[in-house]
Amino acid sequence: MISKANKSPNRGQDRAAARSERAALAQRLHSACVRLLRRARRDDAAMGLPPGQASALSVLVFGGACTPTELARIEQVRAPTMTRMVDALERRGLVRREADAADRRRLRLSATPAGVRLLERGRERRVAVLGAALDGLTRAERATLAAALDLLEHLPSTET
Repeated sequence: MISKANKSPNRGQDRAAARSERAALAQRLHSACVRLLRRARRDDAAMGLPPGQASALSVLVFGGACTPTELARIEQVRAPTMTRMVDALERRGLVRREADAADRRRLRLSATPAGVRLLERGRERRVAVLGAALDGLTRAERATLAAALDLLEHLPSTET
């Protein structure tokens, strides 16, 4: 019979190896995502928005209306910074402020039709850039990528 003491060192080494493998995989995934995002964002200047404003508008267009506080939390900026961004987007007619239906003291931010069109065109440009990059892959490579995306899409979200 093998004692627990004899199993422990190997189990500890296995866990350490698994952590190391997971960390290396996470690093590769991070690097690949950053490179893909940079490639896709090359044409974002065509929107005529600074990256922070484009990101905030994207939250409203693709995520729906929210309060300024929620938007600041999502974008990981302080409230005064978000206020300046929203002011600029509102001046351009891309965002509107409205009283919350449930609590008239609270404001809700939403994208205007012009903001939606601007971001949809931006997304189309990004998707076209990524699609062109996929043209260089074989059918088998695209199938592997699709399987990997299925896994990625089912990872638990850290957003609240």
